[in-house]
Amino acid sequence: MSKLSMKKDGFAQAAIDELGWWRAHKFLFLRRASQLSVFILFAIGPLFSLWLLKGNLSSSELLGIVPLSDPLATLQVILTGHMPEFTLILGALIIAIFYALVGGRVFCSWVCPVNMVTDSASWLRRKLNLPRTSEMPRSLRYYLLAVVLLLPILTGLTVWEWVNPVPVLYRAALFSAGSGLWLLVAIFLLDLFISERAWCGHLCPTGALFALLGKLSPVKVSAVNAKACDNCMDCFVVCPERQVLKPALKGKQAMITNSDCTQCGRCIDVCAQRVFQYKNRIALKAENTQ
Repeated sequence: MSKLSMKKDGFAQAAIDELGWWRAHKFLFLRRASQLSVFILFAIGPLFSLWLLKGNLSSSELLGIVPLSDPLATLQVILTGHMPEFTLILGALIIAIFYALVGGRVFCSWVCPVNMVTDSASWLRRKLNLPRTSEMPRSLRYYLLAVVLLLPILTGLTVWEWVNPVPVLYRAALFSAGSGLWLLVAIFLLDLFISERAWCGHLCPTGALFALLGKLSPVKVSAVNAKACDNCMDCFVVCPERQVLKPALKGKQAMITNSDCTQCGRCIDVCAQRVFQYKNRIALKAENTQ
């Protein structure tokens, strides 16, 4: 049995004992609060006519003034050959700049509601102690992103938006449009039984684009205390992109610069040795040169 599988009963127990239950789950709960807060801001409009955030994650307006648009949805519209309204382009630029600064895949772990579906499948896999499965190539999501961008050129339609699970989930929750929920069930079952973290870690084209946007983000998770690592493997068990951890723990550079990192903070939560922290790469570079 692999060491990762053997972590089922004692997973994160050392962190709970050392840091306390709250600190061993802090970023998990903060992320859930963030994801639910975004959803509530959209929901209170149609429910209470309080339009703080009007629209959905594809296209919306903040306070009726600031346009916010999904960069991938906007790119698809442009590639259909139809010039979108200026506000849609401006909204996409605002979102792209924001995630380029804070980290592209921050969207995946702190905003995207599908993350709760895939995290639930991952949690259930641990509870059931299901064996590890073979993983799909992580580059597959970039090929799918290319297909998503090619389809509008060939068809003149934003094909991906018909089946994009993010607006599907929002439509189901806000407007009781449950016809697309089979897609979310399929993602859950795929992650649970076929391939761990298959959707977010290997297939999602939206996550692929946000990873590209966040390549130069100054905010990163860093293994600032890598020498204290006791190889308990709890961070590898919980990390949705575990391939990003080893270079930081065993390599010369403590900062996780791989843009696949979702910056979910769970490696910080579950580490009793306090190996990981969020760091500003500019400030860290200044510290290292002193």
